[in-house]
Amino acid sequence: MNPFARPLCFLFACCALGPGSAFAERADREKPVHLEAAQVTVDDVKRVHVFEGNVILTQGTLVIRTAKLVVTQDAEGFQKGIATGGDKGLARFRQKREGRDEYVDGEAERIEYDSRAEKAEFFTRAYIKSGVDEVRGHYISYDGKTEQYLVTAAPGASPASEQGRVTAIIQPKTVKSGAAPAPATPR
Repeated sequence: MNPFARPLCFLFACCALGPGSAFAERADREKPVHLEAAQVTVDDVKRVHVFEGNVILTQGTLVIRTAKLVVTQDAEGFQKGIATGGDKGLARFRQKREGRDEYVDGEAERIEYDSRAEKAEFFTRAYIKSGVDEVRGHYISYDGKTEQYLVTAAPGASPASEQGRVTAIIQPKTVKSGAAPAPATPR
């Protein structure tokens, strides 16, 4: 078996690593994975694959750029991935949303994905943008099973500082074409 088959099937990214994962481009799962790295270490006994040095993983519309990607697989075939570092110390990903001309972009110093739990976590300088909506915090967690998000500020940071605040920009949803706007509520 190809020593890269298991980690590349690890659609660490295919699950979009964050908000909108349920909306990730479905066709990407059927596309080949292209991986570039300065060095690859494979330990089939421990089921650990390490990709280092300007790592670029591409699968369809999905692109992950990081300094290091570590993929482990348990006995049942579930995988965990940890992307660290990269451009300006950040791991980054980008993927097109299903049926839309929009992308989900994310970055953090460390991004972890657990395929069994269907959970993505972004640690330190975490940022996710989905279409025109965006969220920024010290930590972002996305549960793919429940489609719930948690965003927190840095522990112990002053609420007056940037690290002590969570920021979000959420655009209003537009009224469907031809539908009458909701009536104004009297004051």
